[in-house]
Amino acid sequence: MARGGAVRRPAVATIPPGLKRRQLTLLPLTMVMFFAVSGGPYGLEELVAESGALLALLLILLTPLIWSVPTALMVAELSSMMPVEGGYYAWVKKGLGPYWGFLEGWWSWLASFVDMAIYPVLFATYLSAMLEQLGITLLTDNATGRWLVAVAVIWPLALLNVRGARPVGLSSIAFAVIVLAPFGVLVALAAGQLFSGEASHARLITVPDGSQAGALGLGLFIVMWNYSGWDSASTFGEEIRRPRSDVPAMLALAVPLVTLTYLLPTAAGLLGTPDAELWMEGSFPRIATSVGGEWLGVWIALGGLVSASALFSANMLSASRVPFVLAADGYLPSVFTRAHPRFGTPWISILLCAVIYSVFSWSTFAGLVVVDVILYSATILLEFAALIALRRRLPHARRPFRVPGGWPGVITATLLPAVLIALATVVTFQEEGETAVYLSVAALFSGVVLYPILRVLVKRGAPDVFVPVEGEESAEAWKFIKLPRLIPKAQPRWD
Repeated sequence: MARGGAVRRPAVATIPPGLKRRQLTLLPLTMVMFFAVSGGPYGLEELVAESGALLALLLILLTPLIWSVPTALMVAELSSMMPVEGGYYAWVKKGLGPYWGFLEGWWSWLASFVDMAIYPVLFATYLSAMLEQLGITLLTDNATGRWLVAVAVIWPLALLNVRGARPVGLSSIAFAVIVLAPFGVLVALAAGQLFSGEASHARLITVPDGSQAGALGLGLFIVMWNYSGWDSASTFGEEIRRPRSDVPAMLALAVPLVTLTYLLPTAAGLLGTPDAELWMEGSFPRIATSVGGEWLGVWIALGGLVSASALFSANMLSASRVPFVLAADGYLPSVFTRAHPRFGTPWISILLCAVIYSVFSWSTFAGLVVVDVILYSATILLEFAALIALRRRLPHARRPFRVPGGWPGVITATLLPAVLIALATVVTFQEEGETAVYLSVAALFSGVVLYPILRVLVKRGAPDVFVPVEGEESAEAWKFIKLPRLIPKAQPRWD
């Protein structure tokens, strides 16, 4: 019975019961989040090259305060309030209505087409470079060979995901040990050299070619992207054992872990290679060699292979739940909601994603990365909008974790990432030109076009999954925020 005697209608089941067979505890969840966001300092080399040593270190240290922390606070509140499958899709649907919820889900899934294809391609690139050092040129300038390697990475990890969230979490712990161990050695060796006076002094003030403003803009874009993905774990919220408490605790652990994983190895590498011009994408093995010798460079190169695999596995766990919940609401064929008879996972949805990522991994699609950035930024802004809407519409709902500071805290947490997103967007368009604008607008507009088409051809009046919120009086009491001319007049049925 709801408060006041009203009888709550039964909620539509959000996931098959089998998904709860394998639930994530705090440590595996933290490692999944580590790889959903970071995977180690691989890829940060370009930050030093573009912004110089001092600015790179400052950006690594300060960006989490105005980007990661506000985003993590938002995710912690909404996850503790609505720990449901689909995560950010359900939050936006509940806060802003089904139209904006669909855009959140579609834009997130569309961005993953490019984002997820990068990791197996990186694996093939690292492997090719290592083989070249051994005199083996089998993959050099062999696009088909590299694609086959990428596919050979995608499908075993997809099958691992079919087995459930727990195997993905446990494997992430092992991956994290393998990836972080050589960087721990790098930091220890660099610290020993620093205290003994053997290390060279990094030229911290130098800014490579260009103005301070340009260095700041490009560097900010790189470091923001490396600190993105804090909402990833929300999509498998009902596969976490204690989501109301573990998600906020996981974020409290993961944010400093990722920050230190970026900061300490970069600082250590600068002691051995102080010239910013020698920092380029994929150069961490060579940088490590300058500090600890060739054996350490090889170890970190091997860690890059593991990191690329772990990044794909963790992000597959998150991304594969998006088409699953879209199908549950009727926007995709119902076949994608089928659960594996043994493992209880949405295996058809996982295999669909694996097929798409295999196709996109044929090429790096470097020109589409900007679309990935813009789509992700748009989804983050929608999540903050949902946070504000739900604070206003459901003020008495249970929130085991709240963004501190009341309304001033919520507004501040929203404005800081919004300003950074605006700055990064402007810099991106300036660097990439008109093509980036057209591609980004087309990607964003695709959801606007697809929504009415899918409602007519696929959804056909099917009811949306009800998103339960503890403390909400009844399904009938909820009223969507109405945005004229954007949200269709027809409201979802809570049957």
